[in-house]
Amino acid sequence: MKKILLGAAACVAFAAPAFAADLPARPYTKAPAPVYRAPEAIYNWTGFYIGGHVGGAFPGSNNLQGSDARFMGGVQGGFDYQFANNWVIGAEAQYSWLTGNSGTGVLFPGGTVVTGNTDQIGSATGRLGYAFGPTLLYAKGGYAWRGNDNLLGVSTNGVPVAFAATGNHRDGYTVGAGLEYMFTPNWSIKGEYQYYNFGSTTFTGGPAPIIGAHFRDDEHTVKLGINYRFGWGGPVVAKY
Repeated sequence: MKKILLGAAACVAFAAPAFAADLPARPYTKAPAPVYRAPEAIYNWTGFYIGGHVGGAFPGSNNLQGSDARFMGGVQGGFDYQFANNWVIGAEAQYSWLTGNSGTGVLFPGGTVVTGNTDQIGSATGRLGYAFGPTLLYAKGGYAWRGNDNLLGVSTNGVPVAFAATGNHRDGYTVGAGLEYMFTPNWSIKGEYQYYNFGSTTFTGGPAPIIGAHFRDDEHTVKLGINYRFGWGGPVVAKY
């Protein structure tokens, strides 16, 4: 039995090279060329910024300033911090000048007219946003201030008369929302809506028709702005 097994093994050993020689050669396949993928840009919103804005201001309903829009322009500055990849939190101070009178005021019986006009407004707000690459969608809110105590006036048949009023605050609150786009490493543009509320005004003295009259002191604003961002802003190349 051992002789038979040894003989079979010898036959296999001698036959294997001959069998392998009869097999066709393995074709050569060139490895595919690597596909280059450009690294994605990551936009970093962290940093300080300053800028300016222009837009319009529109008094709310039941407002002493009438209904006409006024031009506004101003400056802003702040700081943003990006965290958790896409969330952005920040703080911003903003100051705006408002030009012209918003309207003819409110007419009462007997030719009595009450007027009001705000010529400057400012705010100090926090803001929270979500970044889609170079685009930031945000909401804001905080403290609001206005100048010149709303410039109240009362006249009868064109003649100024004495009056007394409560409210007419210089301090209030503001809320808003906007969209900002980073179009170069350090520059961004934004469109923004912001609402300012300074309480209300109630007339307690003066011509009889106005006593007890109550008005809301608020402003609706829309703005287009541009910001210059220091240091951290703009795209950086992702590391792989």
